[in-house]
Amino acid sequence: MSIEQPQLPSRRRMLGLIGGLGAAVVVAGCGDDATTSAAPTTTAGNSSATTSTTTAGATSTTAAGAPSTTAAAAVTSCTKIPEETAGPYPGDGTNGPNALTQSGIVRSDIRSSTTTGKVAAGVPLTIKLTIVDSKNGCKTLAGAAVYLWHCDQAGLYSMYSQGVTGENYLRGVQATDSNGVATFTSIFPAAYSGRWPHIHFEIFPSLASATNGQNKTAVSQLALPDDICKAVFATAGYSQSVTNHARTSLTSDNVFSDGVSLQTPTVTGNTAAGYVATLLVAV
Repeated sequence: MSIEQPQLPSRRRMLGLIGGLGAAVVVAGCGDDATTSAAPTTTAGNSSATTSTTTAGATSTTAAGAPSTTAAAAVTSCTKIPEETAGPYPGDGTNGPNALTQSGIVRSDIRSSTTTGKVAAGVPLTIKLTIVDSKNGCKTLAGAAVYLWHCDQAGLYSMYSQGVTGENYLRGVQATDSNGVATFTSIFPAAYSGRWPHIHFEIFPSLASATNGQNKTAVSQLALPDDICKAVFATAGYSQSVTNHARTSLTSDNVFSDGVSLQTPTVTGNTAAGYVATLLVAV
């Protein structure tokens, strides 16, 4: 199985210093592109609710039902999101399977497989990405295409992992609306061995060009906030993620070790009602 290669830190460390000023964080994912973990055993649920707000690199957490008092920072610059590896499971035609050419893959709700109808279990997660042009004063990009994918509750990737090669759940592509926003309905991904919980995505100029990963204009990953991950992983179905997450840190992760200020979404909600993760993505 392929392993994500570490990224060179120098460029993104610099971006990390700048990014706190430039990213209005307005989304999130979990898993390890190095190792596929077995399905976790079920543990008792946890009803704790938290809100994580990232503003210029700082995260605040509030109790269940309490609004965050940290306002999102205004966009004062438009720093391009760091390029990251698509990993060994992109499903974009660059290393085997291609979900982008499958019927029904253009969708906002990515929880089920268009091939079998199987629905991925897990804590609900809505992901909202606002795509803007870094070369044009952060102007929103309407009509751009966003392809998003991540692992399931057991750390498995559809189309690749043993037992789910015939599935395409937790993968989908759609065009941004007039405000440059693409919204996906999904579930919170697992933490698997060797990686910080994350979500992959690629940006294309349009839906017409979103047929193969070779046509992408940007590829990156979202780093999910630590406190939210801990709350989710304390619920039923995520027991293996507790151990995997505890063994990994942002500084040891081979993708995020050089900074995540432009890749950490704002996440609100709770484990019972689900979470909403939002991020401004400059390309």
